[in-house]
Amino acid sequence: MSAPPAAVVTAAKTLVPPVPDDPAGRDLLARFYRALGDPTRLALLAFCAEEERTGNECVAHAGLSQGRVSAHLSCLVSCGLLEVRRAGRFAYYRVTDRRVAEVVRLGALMVADHAAGIAACTRVAPAP
Repeated sequence: MSAPPAAVVTAAKTLVPPVPDDPAGRDLLARFYRALGDPTRLALLAFCAEEERTGNECVAHAGLSQGRVSAHLSCLVSCGLLEVRRAGRFAYYRVTDRRVAEVVRLGALMVADHAAGIAACTRVAPAP
C-alpha cells in the first residue's frame, strides 16, 4: 500500500487542534473559552465585530442594565478580546482580532450540527 499524498497528510494534521502540552498553556486556552462562554459576551463580541460601538449601543443591544453590560465589556477588554477607545465621555469598543469573530462563527456552525446533543448534555449547565 502506498503512502497518501503529502497534501492529504498535511490536511489531516491541521484538523487536530494545537492544544498546548503544558498545563499553563491549557489553562490559558480554557480561560479563553470561558471568556466566550457567556451568552451576553458572545452577543457583544459579535456586535462589536461588525464595527466600533459605543457603550450605550452595547447596552441597548444587550438589553441589560448598564452595570451588567459594563462588567461584560470589562471582562472582554481585560481578556484582550475587545479594546476600548475613550473620547470625552464616550467609550468605543471594537474587536481586537478578527479571528475572534471566526471562532464564534465556527462555534455557531458546530452547534448547528450538534444542537440536539448539546441541548441534551447534562454535564454542562445552561447559562443562568
